[in-house]
Amino acid sequence: MVKRQVKVSIAMAGIASIGLTACSSGSEDSGEIELAITDTMSETSAPIYEEIYDQCASELGITVTANHVAGSGLIQTVLQQASSDTLPDVLMLDNPDVQEIAQAGALSPLSDYGIDSEGYPESVIQAGTYEGDLYGLAPVVNSLALFYNAEILEEAGIEAPQTWEELSAAAAELTEGDRYGIAFSSTNSFEGTWQFLPFMWSNGGTEEDIAADETVEALEFVDGLVEDGSASSSVVTWSQNDVNDQFLAGNAAMMVNGPWNRPSLEDSDVEFDSVPLPTPDGEAPVAPLGGEAFTVPNTGDSESMEAAGEFVSCISGDEHQLTMASERGAVPSSTAVAEEAAAEDPFIESFVSTVQSAQARTATLGPEWPDAATRIYTAVQLALTDEMDPEDALEQAANE
Repeated sequence: MVKRQVKVSIAMAGIASIGLTACSSGSEDSGEIELAITDTMSETSAPIYEEIYDQCASELGITVTANHVAGSGLIQTVLQQASSDTLPDVLMLDNPDVQEIAQAGALSPLSDYGIDSEGYPESVIQAGTYEGDLYGLAPVVNSLALFYNAEILEEAGIEAPQTWEELSAAAAELTEGDRYGIAFSSTNSFEGTWQFLPFMWSNGGTEEDIAADETVEALEFVDGLVEDGSASSSVVTWSQNDVNDQFLAGNAAMMVNGPWNRPSLEDSDVEFDSVPLPTPDGEAPVAPLGGEAFTVPNTGDSESMEAAGEFVSCISGDEHQLTMASERGAVPSSTAVAEEAAAEDPFIESFVSTVQSAQARTATLGPEWPDAATRIYTAVQLALTDEMDPEDALEQAANE
């Protein structure tokens, strides 16, 4: 994978900026439009986006200035900006946050700028839609899959599992010495909920009733992997980065994780592969959709908002989707572009198929999603630490 060596300045509070200048001067006297962009790109990913920003700015004859803000502090910053009329012209949001910011009246519908969701999976549309209007569009997305050490599975004569029964059996058989059969993240955070959702949703559970039998069965399955020793009890403290480290160190034969680990996986000596996450019956998993959406805030400047809409349309183009996907270890959002990428890149093949059946985290509860997510990871923690059995843990969480 090509890596651009560009020094990036990260603005932790949105106060430091990096200027990306188009062909024209960019001065106010010239009448050229200058757009302020706020995104959540890291030092590694920022140069990829800056190059695309620069290309689109040149095509549109505008100037753009990009602020890279830590994702953990973005929502509070955006809400403060909305109340003080200091929103940027283009705003990147983690897709579960789009509806909350749209509900606050801080965003304008993308249809105002001729942007629609034709050719995109339902999950991508769900993630960017609030009360029937599309407010955010993610050029690239991600989800979860089951990674496995191909050499270890081959030596054990085990095929990559497709069902829960096969996954449980494989994890137990592959557990040996200091090596666990499987690793996953069940932290006391939204990350823990994110990793539990494929089990819950694929079994028919929903956030509307987290104590339903289907969700209890899903938590019993995950808890069983820890109870029988196929997974470490430390999963309750492992982030997804920790899980990847365990896999690369040979401490786990399989792991639940995402395509963002591509650089470290390909730099390692581990012979790995991935398949869609196993489900109760082997059908396509219902996994959560990850990825950041670009939006056009309500700044009150109609000329700048129109230019921002054109800019969002440009950076969401097919060519730019492919660039972002290949550089970041992600999946192009457009179904046609994703299929093209999968044909050329076996690494993302399992993720492309998963995205087609994925679900936005806000699809059911909208802006109320964070409350349900908190209840879910709390119940998972209680069950996996043996403080309560899965049914009681979910029942308590549902009644809180």
